[in-house]
Amino acid sequence: MLVDGKWVENWQPVQKADEKGRFVRQVSSFRNWITPDGRPGPTGEGGFEAEPGRYRLYVALICPWASRTLIARKLKGLENVIAVTVVNPALTDQGWSFGGFPGADEDPLFGASYMHELYTRADPQFTGRATVPVLWDTKRNVMVNNESADILRMLDTAFEHLVPSEICLYPEAHAVEIDVLNPRIYDLLNNGVYKAGFATSQAAYDEAMDGVFAMLDELEVSLTGDYLLGETLTETDIRAFVTLIRFDAAYHGLFKTNRREIRDYPRLSAYLARILAVPGVRETVNMDHILQGYYSIKALNPLGVVPKPPAHVAALLDAATGSARQ
Repeated sequence: MLVDGKWVENWQPVQKADEKGRFVRQVSSFRNWITPDGRPGPTGEGGFEAEPGRYRLYVALICPWASRTLIARKLKGLENVIAVTVVNPALTDQGWSFGGFPGADEDPLFGASYMHELYTRADPQFTGRATVPVLWDTKRNVMVNNESADILRMLDTAFEHLVPSEICLYPEAHAVEIDVLNPRIYDLLNNGVYKAGFATSQAAYDEAMDGVFAMLDELEVSLTGDYLLGETLTETDIRAFVTLIRFDAAYHGLFKTNRREIRDYPRLSAYLARILAVPGVRETVNMDHILQGYYSIKALNPLGVVPKPPAHVAALLDAATGSARQ
């Protein structure tokens, strides 16, 4: 990680643990917002007006948090407005790196070798982990935001006057429901799988496991429409989807969340297929990157052997690819 702008130790999956061995995730540090007119957003400072070609999104295709933003970019039709750089899926001793794997990019802005080099450009005294996603302003040459929840929401609204869309991921009619469900899905499922995989005590693991499957059971029962909130696709679906699509291939085995698989949930399985059929979503899912990335975590897989995707996951993705071509 970085300490006062200097790389001081090899990358480790556990950022911090509490007194009971629970995995604690780092809080995002850069919280500015792109807005239609450059006024300040809910956090941070102003000066980040929505303009075509001004911003670049750095993502890892392995990463569910980064994939949230990539899906929003697709659904909102922003491919020609916001450029994307994909980092290498395999985590190195210095964290995310550029290039060196099919589908990964070199850094086009600074020729950086590692993601942490962008963090020290943004803040020469930065202390913490260099995470993705990152939204970078090429006009002011600063980091706008590295919080996926913020980026997901700003992509939904900030560029609407430039690229009108029929999709609204945070519709006012469902705002209260979204605000209630998002934190629960995050704590019990999105971050819950990590709390299980990186638990440093039996009690912490058991607690996380109970939370993961309580949330999955709840979603299975409550999923009576096409989407989590009825017939409207929202950001909550994106936030759930990025974990569900990785679950059987990575979390079930590597993170030991092995009580059940998603394929054991009929409604959630059908839901996954529906989300994958939404135009643009399938293109954001790269199972090679997902497997190479997760199984490069030495603390969990010291020999580095990477499995093939489960047959049912491969079939699901193949079916979605075929539908997208028709």
